[in-house]
Amino acid sequence: MPELSLNPDRLFPADPSTRGIARSLYETVADLPIISPHGHTDPAWFATDDAWENATELFLAPDHYVFRMLYSQGIDLDALRVPRLDGVPATDPRAAWRLFANHYHLFRGTPSRMWLDHVFADVFGFDRLLDASSADDYYDRINAALATPGFRPRALFERFRIEFLATTEGADDPLEHHAAIRDSGWQGRVVTTYRPDSVIDVEHEAFGGALAAFGALTGEDVHSWSGYLAAHRKRRADFRAAGATATDHGFATAQTANLSAAESEALFGRILSGKWSPADAELFRAQMLTEMAKMSVEDGMTMQIHPGACRNHNAQLFRSHGRDKGADIPTRTDYVQALKPMLDVVGNEPDLTVILFTLDESSYARELAPLAGHYPCLRLGPSWWFHDSPEGMRRFREMTTETAGFYNTVGFNDDTRAFFSIPARHDVARRIDCGFLARLVAEGRLTDWEAAELAYELTNGLVRKAYKLDAPAKTAQPA
Repeated sequence: MPELSLNPDRLFPADPSTRGIARSLYETVADLPIISPHGHTDPAWFATDDAWENATELFLAPDHYVFRMLYSQGIDLDALRVPRLDGVPATDPRAAWRLFANHYHLFRGTPSRMWLDHVFADVFGFDRLLDASSADDYYDRINAALATPGFRPRALFERFRIEFLATTEGADDPLEHHAAIRDSGWQGRVVTTYRPDSVIDVEHEAFGGALAAFGALTGEDVHSWSGYLAAHRKRRADFRAAGATATDHGFATAQTANLSAAESEALFGRILSGKWSPADAELFRAQMLTEMAKMSVEDGMTMQIHPGACRNHNAQLFRSHGRDKGADIPTRTDYVQALKPMLDVVGNEPDLTVILFTLDESSYARELAPLAGHYPCLRLGPSWWFHDSPEGMRRFREMTTETAGFYNTVGFNDDTRAFFSIPARHDVARRIDCGFLARLVAEGRLTDWEAAELAYELTNGLVRKAYKLDAPAKTAQPA
């Protein structure tokens, strides 16, 4: 039987002396609490604290990192019980798990393999590799564990040493799960994040229904420009009351605009009339990024911008299964000219934090690091999504540190729907950062005490500051 074991020096530099420095740095941060400020886990898990049903529901259905690889090898998503728009396929969960185990070799060398092996070994105690021969043993032992109190969502939240976990909800979400968490008396800090894309992007398939719900929730006339902006302010206040410290914006480009009030009102009129062009849709998204930045100046919420994905590239899969099914593909992204209109308005605000993410690594050294190394409001989000891998993390540090330094970055976020992978993902980030710092120490570019301070900052300190986790809530003062 193939053995499953985790090398304690995994991901550290191969050079023995540098590896020793990395190991010593890692020991200082390995057990620090996890701060997960940007993710997509389901708040209902923590509101109800119900047990997960089986291994397939837990590991396959929510994790597009996993099922996109299997799909790329011709495995139908229905055979994996990935939900469709019309419901969950009738596939037997054990059969889906066996199919996954039979193809586990596909993940060799990928971040998913590291994360999954970490979970299987560290959380469930397996010492055999997952494959066809061990599939049923894995399935039965995981299911037996999930039926115990120690594997309920809240218990695992505490076992994983998670201090802060942000989910992501839309502007039309009533936030009932977050209310239930708050009313339950449980002390786990699970908060929401304001993601208004569906009421800003007129090309979003849910725009009409989301806008109607947006108006109903706020009591504002969302068909007038002033009422629409007022609705955003009300919803942002609702989200802050539910613990949110940040907003999140995921359009195809980073384009921003700085229109006059009259120009904005006229554009909004075209959007609502249905007589808009694709250029109008792009301009409205651009203007709304600037409006969201101005509102963040008012209410203190950190703003996250992550452009650069051609979403739902697989039209057939989008029709059958909807969004977030592994068919979002990175594209080239401009930041320098695209962000300038917004930065002309808020770029010099020292109390505003705008975190820039990217799927276009070619922009790290050329655009993102110089921008963040100049504008007081800008910070760089970590490598993520297609680049939250050992090589991607190293490239990020190598390409941004010389211009933006460490203190214009914001630590690590896991951006996951797969709750069990959170400790594994954060562990990879800590190991890679300690390895990078160790190399700087070995090269005489940092002292050992500076590296130790930075190891803490990259794990815990910078994320606290960027997402204002320890700051008192700010009362919005509209300009």
